[in-house]
Parts: sequence; structure tokens; C-alpha cells
Amino acid sequence: MSDENKRLAPDALEKGIADVHLSEVRSLLSLQKRVEELVEPLLREQDTPALDDASAEIQQQYRRELRQKLKLMPAKEVAYILESLEANERLIVWEEVKEGADPILAILSDDVLEELIDDSHYRNEKTVVTAFELVDGHLRQIAITRPEELQGLNPIWVDLIAPTKKIRGWIGRRFDVDLPDPGSLTDLEASARFYVDEEGHTHLHSDFLLDTKEESRNVPVALILKNDILFTIRTEELPVFRLQRARARTRPGYVTDGKDVLLDLYAADVEYSANALEDVYAELERVGRQVLRSHITDQEATQILAAVSEAEDLNGRTRRNVLDTRRALSFLLRGRFLSEEQLADGREILRDIESLDGHTAFLFNKINFLMDATDSAININQNKDIKRLTVLSVIFMPINVLAGMGGMSEFSMMTEGIPWPAAYAAFLVAMIFVGSCMYVGVKYFEKRRIKSNRAANRRTA
Repeated sequence: MSDENKRLAPDALEKGIADVHLSEVRSLLSLQKRVEELVEPLLREQDTPALDDASAEIQQQYRRELRQKLKLMPAKEVAYILESLEANERLIVWEEVKEGADPILAILSDDVLEELIDDSHYRNEKTVVTAFELVDGHLRQIAITRPEELQGLNPIWVDLIAPTKKIRGWIGRRFDVDLPDPGSLTDLEASARFYVDEEGHTHLHSDFLLDTKEESRNVPVALILKNDILFTIRTEELPVFRLQRARARTRPGYVTDGKDVLLDLYAADVEYSANALEDVYAELERVGRQVLRSHITDQEATQILAAVSEAEDLNGRTRRNVLDTRRALSFLLRGRFLSEEQLADGREILRDIESLDGHTAFLFNKINFLMDATDSAININQNKDIKRLTVLSVIFMPINVLAGMGGMSEFSMMTEGIPWPAAYAAFLVAMIFVGSCMYVGVKYFEKRRIKSNRAANRRTA
């Protein structure tokens, strides 16, 4: 066993479990290969669609079973299995685990890693590496796919989206900087998100807002300043970064170094947060018109509560995002990293953030008001239902008393000598009469109550 395999399975118990699972994976792979060897000659002899379909179904069954087994294994165990398999078997297993495989890639040896993520076998569609070089005051965008393309470039911004360990490695070697894994950015304590390392590199780990029709969340981004070059690492594309790239490409002199890019990213994030708050306000205006109507059904109230909850969630995330941006800017202003002009820009961004604080507080108050108003509408509907039940119980209460009397033996004694159909018919008429009288009485008192309330309102006006 290689040294790498020993590292992946350090103790006897883990190694024993991993070897058992490795044996099961190899068994499934051999069965799959055996099916291919048996079916392929038959397919050459006779072109039978049914045989081809049966073979494909068996192959899919083995793949599903393999996928289920690998899904239940920890990343360390899957990496050990990948290290132990032959090259052709390794690629089959990799096809089943490559979605969300960053924890596995972090453990694999460099040789196996390069084999798996080679362009002929694997390409992560999310992974994008872009360098921005300053040419005649404009940012020139250069897509990077190989390490050789960085030679001779003098970028002021290197943007990485979902970079693999290999990509982070060759970019780090080219610029002599340690790039973190974007998947581990959420594990940092708040106090360790802004610092200067021993080599003088400035590290900032900030949250940037992502607001779409489907969801709203904060995406962590690592930002590193080294010799006026900005490195940004994140797991996915963000609107703020698209906006910054478009502005820097089309406006001459918009940025001059990595610090300008960093400040403009934070400024664009504040602007994006302000737009999100405007969307929240527009949604609350729409909901408010529904709440303030004369009548709201329970179904409408449920929809209103859902809309208000979504608005509250977006408002809270926006407030958190703005707070995080304020902390990052305060760190930059205190650290004396910026020029006088950049310091003025940073203070201007902080003033914009202060203006958003009052707006988020206003939205929270509006959300609370709409929640209370909707809750009151639900209570009114419930009170109306209870009132109807109360009226029915008042109307039927004397009828129930009469019905109880009609079922007693004394009623038979009182109607002795009267034919029972006539007796019970008269009793039924009496019950209807009493119920009608009760109904008319309730309606009469209800009308009097309404007239009394209207008169009191007129006197008050």
C-alpha cells in the first residue's frame, strides 16, 4: 500500500471498514464489466433492441447500487477507494461522486487528483478563473484555463469561482499567495475574518448578498490583497461581481489597483443591498393594500403571512450583509492600507451604510405592523365563526330542552288518550314555533345593537 493510502486509512479499524467497502465496490465493477463482456458478442451477432435495452437496464442497476454505497461513505473512505482502484475503475467511481466532491479532492494525492480533473475526464462547469489586467485605464478581462496563460500577465485582480485544489495550487505558486478553500469560509470565527498575515497579505472574509426570485442568502467570499493585487475566491457567481466587472471594463480610470477594486466591490454590494431593500418595500406595499381591505379570508391571510415572512427574511439578511461590509471597511480604514483618496471613498461608503440602517429599521417596524394586522384579521374571522356557533346554540337551546321533555315518560302520561301521531305533530310544531321566536328575537337585538353603535359613532364624530 502506498504512503498516501496509509494516510487515508490511519488505524486498523478504519482500514478494515474501508477494505470491506473497497471489496464491495470492486465486486460491483467486476459484475458490470462481466455483463459488458457477455452482452457485447451477442450484440455483434444479432442486432436486437430488446437485448440492448436489457443490458442498459442491468448496467444502470449496478450504477445505482454503486452510487448508493458511495453516498453513505465518508469522504475519507471514498478517497481511499479511489486511490486503491485501477485507473479505468477509478474513473467509473469518480463519475458517481464528482458532484460536490471538494472534500474528496482535498484528500487525494496530487497524481490521482490531476488524473481525475484532467480535461479529458472531468470539467467542473462552475469553475471559472479570470484575471484582470489594467490596459490604458481599462480593465482587460482574461479567462484562465491553464497555468501557462498567467505567464507575462500583471493583473490587479484575479477572480476565482469554485476553484479546485489544483487550480488554487498553481495560482498560489505563480503569485506566491496561499488561497483558501471557498467551501471552508463559513467555518471561520467572526474575530478571524479580517487580519494581516506574517507576510503582510491582507485577508478579508465577507458575506455578499445573493437575492433571486427563488431564494435569498449570503454567500461568503474570501478577499486577499497582496502587492496591490486583489484575489477573490467564492463558490458561485454573484451579481455584485458581474456589476463590478462591467463597470471596470467600460469606464476608463475607474480603478487603478487592487485596493480600488476591493472598495468598489464593497460599494457595489451596498448598492445591491439598497436595491434589495427597495424590493422589500415594494412587496410590503403590495401586502399592505391587501391587509387594509375591509375583509380578508383565511386563505388570503395565509398568503400574506408567507409574503411578510419572506420580506422579513430578506430584510434581515440585507441588514446582516451591510453590517459585515461595515466591519470590513472599518478594518481597512483603521489598518492604514489605503491612500487619502481611497480613505475618502471608504468613508463615503460608510455613510451610505448608515443611511441604510434607518431604512432597515423602518422596514422591520412595517413588517411587525403588517404581521399584527394580519393576525387581527384572522382573529376577527375566528370571532365571526364563534358568533355564528353561539347564535345557533342560543336558537336551539330551548328546542333541545323541549326535545328532552318529549323523550320523558311524563310526556306519554300527559298525552294519554291522544293519538301519538297527533301528539308528536303538535310537539314538533311547538318546537318550530319556539325556534322561530328565538331566531326573530336574536335578529331584533342584533339590529338594535347595530343602531346603537351607529348612533354612538355619530355622537363621537
